[in-house]
Amino acid sequence: MPVAAARPILLRAAERARLKRMAYGHKTEYRLRMRAQVVLHAARGRSNAGIARETGLHLDTVRTWRGRFARHGLPGLSDRRRSGRPPRFTTLQTAQVKALACQLPAESGTPLAHWTCPELAREVVNRVIADSVSASTVRRWLNDDAIKPWQHRSWIFITDPDFRPKADRVLDLYARFWQAKPLGEDEYVISADEKTSIQARCRCHPTLAPGQARAMRVNHTYGRGGALAYLAAYDVHAAKVLGRCEATTGIDPFMALVAQVMTQEPYASAKRVFWVVDNGSSHRGKKAADRLTSAFPNTVMVHTPVHASWLNQVEIYFSVVQRKVVSPNDFTDLTQVRDRLRAFEDRYNDTAQPFQWKFTTSDLEDLLARLDRHTADQPEESSDRPAT
Repeated sequence: MPVAAARPILLRAAERARLKRMAYGHKTEYRLRMRAQVVLHAARGRSNAGIARETGLHLDTVRTWRGRFARHGLPGLSDRRRSGRPPRFTTLQTAQVKALACQLPAESGTPLAHWTCPELAREVVNRVIADSVSASTVRRWLNDDAIKPWQHRSWIFITDPDFRPKADRVLDLYARFWQAKPLGEDEYVISADEKTSIQARCRCHPTLAPGQARAMRVNHTYGRGGALAYLAAYDVHAAKVLGRCEATTGIDPFMALVAQVMTQEPYASAKRVFWVVDNGSSHRGKKAADRLTSAFPNTVMVHTPVHASWLNQVEIYFSVVQRKVVSPNDFTDLTQVRDRLRAFEDRYNDTAQPFQWKFTTSDLEDLLARLDRHTADQPEESSDRPAT
């Protein structure tokens, strides 16, 4: 049977440019790249046999894609729809699995904290939703709707009745305002808190430094050398840290930190120094504020709302200390811990810039509005529960 003559290919400028991007693009699939090369060779008047030798494709393959382009243009280079294997699972079964993943295991009496794909696959069989299903199939179904029951995020409702005014005061101070008036050049904002229980863990074998294709290695076993508390006062606008180590936290250690800061310039002669603190036992309530003002009349204690330590900028500094100084914890004794923390303070103060604090009073209003809408849509069930 005679072979049909090769179809002539004439390309418009736009088609040629598109085919060249397909033929020589690094991110183009191999099959599309070869099909585009076949068409470009054909447009130059090459024979099917010559194109087959040039590209290494079978002659019938060259003939197929040349003919498809001649009949359908660029869309003809795409794969045709195929019927494929008949679906094994129905749409209803897929929806039931997704609904199961969106329920807490405890609701069905399953002794699990959260679902995993293997556990879901097992539960699907136990509930006779399907005769059998693999964990990978369940994972693919959940991925379609970005359902991840194995992950969790914690949250807490606002319980402080004065949350808004307390948060407003702190955020205004970060923006250098107090009671709607800008702060003067001789007024400062200090963010202070304690980082408790920094342990001296002496590893039983020396830490191995990193090497080529090898991460730093820290021995798992260690001897305990005690623990201490690290108290820090962070100047929000100057990015300066003053800290001290104490055996424990409490009123006396905190006041020692205050004295350390307030006896230095520029704070000793400042008009006002605002101390932003959380509601820890060392500096809680009006008594703590009065105690601070009595010791240093130019100080003003400002409390963050209850359960809102994230508004205290010193917590960001403590996270830096945790990542850069404390972890991995390998200290021979508490003296080494103290020396390392003091040395890091000096290093930090030499190069630090103020944190780019972006949470403003406008963001606070948006947050509270969202919480109000959530509370209105889902009233707390606890009000309907009997007291225990």
